[in-house]
Amino acid sequence: MNQNAAPADAGLLVARATEMIKAGRFGAARPIVAALQRLIPGTADAALLAAKIAIQDGRPADARRLLDDAIDAAPENTELRKARAEVLTELGQLPEAAMDAAEAVICDHTDPAAKALLGYALLRLGQAEQAVLCFKDALGGAPKNPAVYPGLAAAEEACSRPEAASLALAAGIAAVPGDVGLRNAAILLQAKQRNFASALSLAEAARRDGVVDACLFCLYAHSLSSLGRHDEAAWAYAEALKLGPEDEYVRHMVAASGVRPNSPRAPAGYVRAVFDGYADRFEAHLISLGYRVPGLIRAGVIDHMPSLVQQHESCSARIGPVLDLGCGTGLVAVACSDLRIGPLVGIDLSARMLACAGNKQLYAELHEADVMDALQSDTREYRLVLAADVLCYFGALEDVLARVYARLAPGGLFLFTVEQLESSAAGWMLRAQGRYAHAQAYVNVASVEAGFQIRELRAESLRQEAGAPVPGWFVVLERPGPEGAK
Repeated sequence: MNQNAAPADAGLLVARATEMIKAGRFGAARPIVAALQRLIPGTADAALLAAKIAIQDGRPADARRLLDDAIDAAPENTELRKARAEVLTELGQLPEAAMDAAEAVICDHTDPAAKALLGYALLRLGQAEQAVLCFKDALGGAPKNPAVYPGLAAAEEACSRPEAASLALAAGIAAVPGDVGLRNAAILLQAKQRNFASALSLAEAARRDGVVDACLFCLYAHSLSSLGRHDEAAWAYAEALKLGPEDEYVRHMVAASGVRPNSPRAPAGYVRAVFDGYADRFEAHLISLGYRVPGLIRAGVIDHMPSLVQQHESCSARIGPVLDLGCGTGLVAVACSDLRIGPLVGIDLSARMLACAGNKQLYAELHEADVMDALQSDTREYRLVLAADVLCYFGALEDVLARVYARLAPGGLFLFTVEQLESSAAGWMLRAQGRYAHAQAYVNVASVEAGFQIRELRAESLRQEAGAPVPGWFVVLERPGPEGAK
């Protein structure tokens, strides 16, 4: 049987299933795809459709298996190669994704979608200059594809060319003026550069052009607030909430603006979305801000576990296991890599951050999970729990402290940082940037009530932001052993 296309009598079913999937009607497409797998098993058409269903169902490994088999039978099929590149990217297997995208370009050098896929793969691999060339080549063949312009902008930004990034998004808006994603990306780029007047101008232009979107109104409000126009910002945040009442990003930023009462923690979906989109530039950005937290964690571990740095040539024992909450790309693991701690277990909501952490090969285990869920389901005892800039996404700390306490072995330590709040009746406050700050007295009381002994709680600068230090608290807590238990 021809592996590259369905036989003519199945063509109608293939077209119908393809149309349904494109429209997001996966439920209606499933029985048709199942019938095609029986009617034309092993064909590229059946494999592609079944893989898309598997991806929608959250089964990327099954999608890869289907595509592997189909590519073995038809190695020069560009659609199969492109589909597998997307699946491999989702699985965090970036070099393999780049190879598939490159093979697709070789098979059909006129395919702009393949060139764009290759550009995104190269960008995630840190090859930004090559990615720029791929994106430009892709736009030469498909100048009205709105998905390519953000990639070109991100690649230009990674090459330290913010003006070129802005021009790329402006070109995209000119080519596809009704695309909301391009409008939001252009506003966000200006906001990241703290060009709030430019961000506001872009948001107002989008409104004049009839673009209506909850996230756009949120960015509009953020720009107004950053320019000191707080009354107008409150109105814009309220409009954003009307347009996207269930959108976690919108809800959280509206709460941060003070339009809605504080929620006790940032929504998991919000945190995941922020850091999935931040993963590729996370480390470079933090380094540029003079990020001190991994170093503070390392110094704290050494200070409170001095045996880790004592030289015993005959001793190879390690202190562990160690739980790294919100491990991100693994910066704390790198900072502590020469200490005798481990095995390391990392938890994070962002799959893309975890992929970066996995590349460092410092963790025994990495798990994509919410911190609270992981602390509840994991029944192991840890000698050391670390949380670098994680609790700034929690307002109320009582529940998370109680769950960490339950996971610590007697005598175990919990090291973490939070941003500093001078005073507040509630003890914590959600700030405009979407993170929480905590008062020292509140951290003290919440820690003791959870059962901890406070080894250390001191003021520290965490990083720079807008040219000024961000003050925080560095905290070391101990779960008392039997002799110190209450």
